[in-house]
Amino acid sequence: MPRKYNHYLLEKDNRCLYHMFAAEIFMHQFLLASAVRTMNPEEADWFYTPVYVTCDLTQQGFPLPFRAPRIMRSAIQYIAATWPYWNRTEGADHFFLAPHDFGACFHYQEERAIERGILPLLRRATLVQTFGQRNHVCMQEGSITIPPYANPQKMQAHLISPGTPRSIFAYFRGLFYDMGNDPEGGYYARGARASVWENFKDNPLFDMSSEHPSTYYEDMQRAIFCLCPLGWAPWSPRLVEAVVFGCIPVIIADDIVLPFADAIPWEQISVFVAEADVPRLDSILASVAPEDVLRKQRLLASPAMKQAVLFHQPARPGDAFDQVLNGLARKLPHREGAFLKPGQKVLDWNAGL
Repeated sequence: MPRKYNHYLLEKDNRCLYHMFAAEIFMHQFLLASAVRTMNPEEADWFYTPVYVTCDLTQQGFPLPFRAPRIMRSAIQYIAATWPYWNRTEGADHFFLAPHDFGACFHYQEERAIERGILPLLRRATLVQTFGQRNHVCMQEGSITIPPYANPQKMQAHLISPGTPRSIFAYFRGLFYDMGNDPEGGYYARGARASVWENFKDNPLFDMSSEHPSTYYEDMQRAIFCLCPLGWAPWSPRLVEAVVFGCIPVIIADDIVLPFADAIPWEQISVFVAEADVPRLDSILASVAPEDVLRKQRLLASPAMKQAVLFHQPARPGDAFDQVLNGLARKLPHREGAFLKPGQKVLDWNAGL
């Protein structure tokens, strides 16, 4: 691929290496040196197109979604005009990283993402994306849900003694309201974060703040439960951080599809709370039996569990890169109808302009 689709974007702003969408960059670097790569396209089961669609940042470091559809469309036009492989399947044997809030709908606000829908040219491709929610227009069948990127080296540097007592009952640091985009608080996080704050800001069992202290990672290792409510999208980096630091994730995101469910037993290591039940969050957590807490903590202590949610550099056996490859392997052989007849067209190139 021409460097304007990846390397030049990164050279323009290397903050892209450090935000929670960086899996698209590290997946590219991993595959360049991976043993699964072939230089003979006739041998390939899958084709990967490295396009850094989230490496377009505001001054504050947030990815802008507005140019992403154009960048992706341009990349697909390029590969369709340069090689025969896209045209023989119209993307059914291609996969793309789409680690934005709502995947290949390319917008951070759900309402706008739903209006946009998945970029039509990607409708036959496999999307590897952080967004996962059942029965949602921004998640098409066959997508592979991945965890958001969290820097493994940074978290390793903040590990404390595993014998440290967990003296915090429930912990959360993050926004409760997005005053810039949702000043009334009813739309952001579907009101769930606002409800957490309003109901439990004065409860001594809940250690919560919108401030992000330098001891954030250490505090998670001192907590029993780590709240993982939805934000603009259902997923959150807190899911990864909670698993790595052995803090029981409290998942507040209706219909969420979690990453790598075959490698991570989310039902056994987490507590799921419906968004409508947030006002009862204190009693729900207090009712978790001590033996259940200990069982979840023992499972979370497994090195394999932590490995599966991290994109290590260099890669390690069983890490998130491996889990993506496992997900792609399970989709083989390609479904009936993946390979088109000569001259057959399925996608509308003019849709979604």
